[in-house]
Amino acid sequence: MIQPAATFKDNLQQLPPVDGVHRIDLLDAQGAVVASIENQPGKQGSLAVYHYLKQCFATLDAQAAEHGLLVFAEHMADARTRPGVHPNVDRLLAIAEGGAPLNIAVIAIDG
Repeated sequence: MIQPAATFKDNLQQLPPVDGVHRIDLLDAQGAVVASIENQPGKQGSLAVYHYLKQCFATLDAQAAEHGLLVFAEHMADARTRPGVHPNVDRLLAIAEGGAPLNIAVIAIDG
């Protein structure tokens, strides 16, 4: 597990690559997809964070969400003041504050 730095850019450099990841699906307790993060410009940072959280935690529960928020660094404060601007950070905030845990499914590029 990484020791999060003060900036998101520095934290991204510590995360595993996501070259082979097509997308990440977030699943509720019933197995329904509640959100997806595609491997495309503008979302690759979030994809990398959620991919990393999947590797470190069995489920996206409050403990995993709190760690993910530290990895998002300055984006966490921005998300708190501007809800909706960072939906992938908003999701972690909701889980850290008692929301239902989610499962993370990594979908590889070839299937």
